[in-house]
Amino acid sequence: MEALGDLLRLMQLEVSVYHNAKVCGNWVINEHEIGQTCFHMATESGCLLEIPECDSYELSCGDLVIFPSEMPHSMRPLKALAGEQQHLPFRSDLPGVGMLCGKVHFSHQASQQFLNALPAVLIVKNDVDTPWLRHLLTLIQVESYQNNMGSKVILDKLSELLFTYAIRHYIYHNEKEVGILALYAHAKLSAAIKAMHLAPDRHWNLEQLASIACQSRTGFAQNFKQVSGWTPMQYLCWWRMQLAWKMLINGESVAKTALNIGYQSESAFSRAFKKQFNLSAGAIRKK
Repeated sequence: MEALGDLLRLMQLEVSVYHNAKVCGNWVINEHEIGQTCFHMATESGCLLEIPECDSYELSCGDLVIFPSEMPHSMRPLKALAGEQQHLPFRSDLPGVGMLCGKVHFSHQASQQFLNALPAVLIVKNDVDTPWLRHLLTLIQVESYQNNMGSKVILDKLSELLFTYAIRHYIYHNEKEVGILALYAHAKLSAAIKAMHLAPDRHWNLEQLASIACQSRTGFAQNFKQVSGWTPMQYLCWWRMQLAWKMLINGESVAKTALNIGYQSESAFSRAFKKQFNLSAGAIRKK
């Protein structure tokens, strides 16, 4: 699934932890920023996650919940605790629930296609199938209790790993889903995706890509469409345009960008770019 790595690198994923403390007393947390990608992790004890007009979820220690696009929700202790709500260091002896909460940021508009492929609420349980979650939880707990220099930066980076591992876990356990992540996980189609990513400037045709995927031309086209919702050429065009966006934002010329992704004509590239983003390539470069 190196294609997933290509996409994550392109999107320039960054995580910022905004809450890391033990919540004590009779507490409830219901602050949210609608549309923001975020996550919560119970790092000590457990809590109840409630989503209006949806389900309630019991989060045990180490369980992770991701909102690709945040919706109204609240969290509270599993059992009512005495006293007023307090946010205390993890070293506090008072009973409470450790909560790690963070926001996920992307520096590339390709993130929308990625986020659309995820469920509205993604919950990963801390169990025998997720040893990576257990190991990262231990590192997070150690860092939270010690609170040494650079702790915030380290927690941000550990949280990036949490998010990335969770996405990979979701893909492996939801192979029947349709979309870009299902495409990246497909045993045969992913070989064609890898080839496109390695050489976006090559003049690919359906026969070449089908051969790489070890399928007939017709079978490859049908399979690709069924798994992803795209034709192979539509995906290739989409990927090229995402690369072009990043090149232009970084100051590359329109002409050089067009050549880098396989367009011999700057005008043809400009038309394709405008069709994809409803913005001119020149306008993106000036941002």
